[in-house]
Amino acid sequence: MTGLLGRVSLRRLLCRLRTPVSSLLVRPSSGGPSWTWEQTLVAVKPDGVQRRLVGDVIRRFERRGFKLVGMKMLQAPESVLAEHYHDLRRKPFYPALISYMSSGPVVAMVWEGPNVVCTSRAMIGHTDSAEAAPGTIRGDFSFHITRNVIHASNSVEEAQREIRLWFQSNELVDWADEGYRSSLYPS
Repeated sequence: MTGLLGRVSLRRLLCRLRTPVSSLLVRPSSGGPSWTWEQTLVAVKPDGVQRRLVGDVIRRFERRGFKLVGMKMLQAPESVLAEHYHDLRRKPFYPALISYMSSGPVVAMVWEGPNVVCTSRAMIGHTDSAEAAPGTIRGDFSFHITRNVIHASNSVEEAQREIRLWFQSNELVDWADEGYRSSLYPS
C-alpha cells in the first residue's frame, strides 16, 4: 500500500479491533476538555537500545503530541518476558525471542493520549521490516523481522495487561499539561 489511501487503509486495519477498557482511559482534570485518553506500552527492544534509537523513538511520540507518563531502562527478567509473550510460547521461534529480548537492556515506556494505542501501532509499522512502510519507526530503522527495534501494545486490553506487567502503579506519573493538551485537542 502506498500513498495517502494506503496509509488510511493501513490505519483502519490496525485500528478496527479497538475496544475501550475503562481502567485504561483517563479523563483530564477539571476545567479541561472532556475527551477520553488511552495509555499504551511502548518498548524499545535491545537492538534499538544498542543502536542508540531511544531518543528518536521518544521524539516521534512527543512530536505526535503524546504524553510520556512512565519510562525505565531494564534488563528484562525472563519471568516478565515469558508473561509478556505468553501467547507465542508454542511458536518455534519463542526460545530465540526470549533469548534475544533478554540479551540487552530494554527501554519500557507508557504513553498517554487520544487513540494512542491505534496511532502508536501505525507509527511503528509492520512487524516484518521488509513490509514496514518508510516513515514508520520499523520502516526507517529495522532491518529484519527478528530485530525490529520496537514493541507497542496491539489493543487497549493488551496495553492494560502489559502496563501492569512492566510497571507498578507508583512508577507512572500523572503530570499536568493542560495548556498544551487543550491547544492540541480543542473541544
